[in-house]
Amino acid sequence: MTADASFGRLDDDDYPAYTMGRAADMLGTTPAFLRAIGEARLITPLRSQGGHRRYSRYQLRIAARARELVDQGMPVEAACRIVILEDQLEEARRINAEHHRAVREPKQMTAA
Repeated sequence: MTADASFGRLDDDDYPAYTMGRAADMLGTTPAFLRAIGEARLITPLRSQGGHRRYSRYQLRIAARARELVDQGMPVEAACRIVILEDQLEEARRINAEHHRAVREPKQMTAA
């Protein structure tokens, strides 16, 4: 692997670069919390060849949001469900905006 290819991973939000211990440190939580949100299917860490969990920056952002809710007194399972619903809502809004753009574009082309 070339140095350029290795450095390219630094910008990849989905690259599983963080061990469980490092991820827990970054989030200020415990490995048990990461296992709990994995069991609740909020995130599914990739596994190294040795079977160790590896987390991406994207997964850590999701875990951080769940942690915020848990810190506010929400049970882990409920926090995970809320984060999943927030993500689904964001995706639906993105699709809706794309649809509205697609509907407007043909009208703009015929008006020109």
